[in-house]
Amino acid sequence: VSFGDNPMTPVTLDEAAVRGYLGLARYEHLRQDRKDSVGTVTGLAWTEFGGETMDIEAVLMPTKGGLKLTGNLGKVMRESAMTAYSYIKSHAEQYGLDLALFEREMHIHATEGAVPKDGPSAGCALAVVMLSALSGRKVRCDRALTGEISLTGRVLPIGGVKEKSLGALRDGIATILVPQANIKDVEELNDAIKSKANYIYVSDVDTVIKEMLR
Repeated sequence: VSFGDNPMTPVTLDEAAVRGYLGLARYEHLRQDRKDSVGTVTGLAWTEFGGETMDIEAVLMPTKGGLKLTGNLGKVMRESAMTAYSYIKSHAEQYGLDLALFEREMHIHATEGAVPKDGPSAGCALAVVMLSALSGRKVRCDRALTGEISLTGRVLPIGGVKEKSLGALRDGIATILVPQANIKDVEELNDAIKSKANYIYVSDVDTVIKEMLR
């Protein structure tokens, strides 16, 4: 390579060289020791830095109470959690749940608590992790999901399909649940993404549950 009359020495850019120029990555993308478990689900977020996976945890407490939310959640995401909780509670019989379980406090936490989180697109993930904690069923660790939900269990479209897909793939998750209404967004993705990702389209919470819980 030359620039004007000054020839330039070829440089090979590998991972170490890039780290030397740019410094350490802002975020680590680790999926070590991940396994199917009760009360943990992998959601997807769209941030100023691109798409990211987001672990959401749920624990059913022995004490009485309602829904406790932590992890620096904004108003819309908190309302999304309430919607998911009400949906699961209203379908307790369908899912084989004793209504007495809902008298106990449920603690929901989105990890990386220093990072503000908001928006409705974690609705599907919240419904899954709540039912997991209530029923004792394990959540699939090889899948990530995104989607807003309604109080009647419809799955609504979301934004950032490309970014969220890249976030999942970066963390080694190739199977992604997305709203049926976002099918056109997936079709418009480049082949490099579509060839690596396996999309499952969902239009209702019941289908999400069937795809995500063991």
